[in-house]
Amino acid sequence: MAKDVFHYAVRRGLEKEGWQITDDPLRIQAGGADMEIDLGAEKIIAAERGEEKIAVEIKSFIGASNISEFHTAVGQFLNYKVALEQQQPERILYLAVPIGVHRKFFMLPFVQTIIKRFQITLMIYDPVAEVILEWKN
Repeated sequence: MAKDVFHYAVRRGLEKEGWQITDDPLRIQAGGADMEIDLGAEKIIAAERGEEKIAVEIKSFIGASNISEFHTAVGQFLNYKVALEQQQPERILYLAVPIGVHRKFFMLPFVQTIIKRFQITLMIYDPVAEVILEWKN
C-alpha cells in the first residue's frame, strides 16, 4: 500500500514528541477483514499512568476534492475504530490532518458536525516543520 505523501512528516513529528513507532503500518484483522492503519505508536508516560498507545491514520488532502477525501477518511477512521475496539482496545485512534486543511476545511460547520457526531479524534500536524501542533479529543 502506498504511503501518504506526509507519512514521514507525521512519523518524525511523533518521534520528536517522544513517541516510539511500534508499527509502520499497524496491521490489524477484525471479523475476517485485513486492514493497515498508517502508524502504531506508544509512549511511556509517568509510572502511575503506564503506557499510552495510539494508532494514526494520516491524510494529506492534496487531491482535487476535500469533501471526497473527507468521505474516504471518515470511512477509514470508523472502520479502524471498530477494528481496534475489538482487537486492541487500549489504542486511541487519531486522524492526522495538515494544519492548512484543518484551518480551511475542517472548520466548516458540516465537517464539525461529522467530527462531533462520530467522535473523530484529530491530530493536526505541520508537514513542513514536521511537528504535531495539536491533539483534539
